[in-house]
Amino acid sequence: MSSNTELLACIQESPQGVTLAELLTQLPNVARRTAQRQIAKFIDEGLVIAHGEGRARRYFGVDVPLKADIQTNNRDAFPSFIPVSADSQDILSYINLPLEARKPVGYQQDFLNSYQPNKTWYLSESLRRQLHKMGKTTDSQEPAGTYSRAILNRLLIDLSWASSHLEGNTYSRLDTRELIEHGKSAQGKAAIETQMILNHKFAIELLVENIDTAEFNHYTLMNIHSALSENLLPNPADEGRIRQHAVDIGKSVYRPLSVPAQIEDALKVVLNKANQIGDAFEQSFFMMVHLPYLQPFADINKRTSRLAANLPLFRANLCPLTFLDVPEQAYSRATLGVYEMARVELLRDLYVWAYERSTQEYLAIKQDLVEPDPLRLTWRDFIKQTIHLIVTSPEQDPYVVIQQVVKAKIPESEQIDLQALIIEELRRLHEGVLARYGLRPSEFSAWKAERQSNQG
Repeated sequence: MSSNTELLACIQESPQGVTLAELLTQLPNVARRTAQRQIAKFIDEGLVIAHGEGRARRYFGVDVPLKADIQTNNRDAFPSFIPVSADSQDILSYINLPLEARKPVGYQQDFLNSYQPNKTWYLSESLRRQLHKMGKTTDSQEPAGTYSRAILNRLLIDLSWASSHLEGNTYSRLDTRELIEHGKSAQGKAAIETQMILNHKFAIELLVENIDTAEFNHYTLMNIHSALSENLLPNPADEGRIRQHAVDIGKSVYRPLSVPAQIEDALKVVLNKANQIGDAFEQSFFMMVHLPYLQPFADINKRTSRLAANLPLFRANLCPLTFLDVPEQAYSRATLGVYEMARVELLRDLYVWAYERSTQEYLAIKQDLVEPDPLRLTWRDFIKQTIHLIVTSPEQDPYVVIQQVVKAKIPESEQIDLQALIIEELRRLHEGVLARYGLRPSEFSAWKAERQSNQG
């Protein structure tokens, strides 16, 4: 057996990997430089994978079947069409190893503690400039949330569908549109998939409609999670509260914190640091990194982080990050890099690519957007409260209620136009928009039945 064959055999027979020093001990007749040169050739040929630096660098064998799997298994491989940096390639080299070859690791508090808002940057200055240029929607200083409200109908469909798709939801984009716009569930789909889409819709509406007051605090985060997790968790008490038990991460050697008090303390630090970050994209990406890493909830952590990452973008009237066309395997590999290595480069590369995809969609429809009706914008809360009052008081004549509340609270010069607006809103009312007015389907059904009875 040649020295080259012996060298490769030693690497392949070491499932936990082997260092150069260990190889030279096993093969005393092989010179160090010869071994280094031959190992480099093995790496180029795809027969060996290296991880680590200096003396701690370990080499892992890749047999022919495994090599084929890595190249052809689209379910697990990071897509080649998404450009990644050399640092990201290093992360992929490690997380592509079999589970048994990766070192079990717990939550690294230093990863969070070392981040200093507005001093530490996950996104470089040039990257932030690039993202702001891509995501800019207006030259003027519009009120917070103006753009997200203008595109809300499209946003509800795209973000609900794409975020659910990353969780294995099989609803198509068209199915999602029918569900959100017309309340029609897709045939042949599990109830859990329908619930997931509707939960996204409600959570997005919650963020957009409360953008003036929403910030990264306990209240906002718990309510986003509660909206996303409604009717989806084994224990309903886990909706919108800190995780009370240990969790395992599928296909990962990462073990998050398990003590509720420690999780609560770490979450306070995450939110405190997030609120201090001045740049919208850095703030967005910080939440994409640290919420899933902490795993503060029993489940639905990544979904919560994807919506939370949009909060600063909504507030700054930037294009949203919808995750359209983001492959599930790319997202899962990128988060594994954070979980197991506390490294953000691969997730950063995916974030930039995903945001560019989102902006291409939304800037294309920008010119088709009509300017928000100033009257509707000024009195939006009043309109919602009036619609809620009408539907929850089915015994009263809607037109009488509208006249009374408008006359009591609206300046005379705007009363006629606002009455017309509310009547038009009432005519368009359907199950797909009830959450906007704080209404339940049962309340809407009772109101419709009362109206039909009166007309009959």
